[in-house]
Order: sequence, then C-alpha cells, then structure tokens
Amino acid sequence: MPKRLPSEEFNRIYSKVPRLCVDIVVKSSEGILLTKRAIPPSIGYWHIPGGTIMHGETLEQAVKRVAEKELGVDVKIIKILGATEFLSDKTTIMGHAVSIPHLVKVISGKIKLDNQASEYRFFKKIPGKTIPEHKKFLESYK
Repeated sequence: MPKRLPSEEFNRIYSKVPRLCVDIVVKSSEGILLTKRAIPPSIGYWHIPGGTIMHGETLEQAVKRVAEKELGVDVKIIKILGATEFLSDKTTIMGHAVSIPHLVKVISGKIKLDNQASEYRFFKKIPGKTIPEHKKFLESYK
C-alpha cells in the first residue's frame, strides 16, 4: 500500500498542482450508486465515491483501494468512462482536481460506508442536490 503524504506536504503540493483522483461508478438495474457526503467539502450532497491516487499506485490499485475503503466491497473494473474536472474549493479539498471515473462491478462484499458518507442509494434520476461536476458527468454518461 502506498504511503500517504503528511497533511502539510499534501496541502502544499496540491495547492499548486491538480490532484489526480479516481471515481467508482457502480451501476445496477436499480440505477447508479451515489453516496451522501458526511464530511467537508459538500456535506449533504450526493456524489460518486472516489479518492486521490497515491504516488506509486496504479489506476486499478486506486480503484480497488477506494472501493474497499469507502464502500467496503471488492470490485472488478469494467472500463474507464472519461474524466471529470473540479475547479472549485466548494466541491474539492484543494481546489483543482481531475478524476477518472471507472465503471465497476461489485464482485464481493456488501456495501458498508466509511465515515465519509452518511448513506447510499441507487438512483435512476440524478438527485438535485448532487455535486455539480458529478451531476454534469452523469448527465453526459447516460
């Protein structure tokens, strides 16, 4: 497992350069899985689970780590769905982030959220209170 940067160094670096992330898109007959944020930024907004890619970590490793940490499940990557760009401190920790959404299939485990989300649901229609960049991505993904 890649080592996390100390918070001070992480903040210093990502205040100057875009942060690269992955998003985990779980799709079923019930719709697309979204989680409701329980921590800043965007508390109370629905979003696609995701996180920062660590130094030395492959995209696949990052997707699997984030799926395990945030959703408690093991996943298989189906395909990359594009990219999403976040430019606002209102929806990201450090301002500018670029995320690579991956369509995944849950291969084991039951969804168990970590402290970052208060609930999850599958949606066929994107809820109004969704992080704007995720809403835009999901509308174009359909």
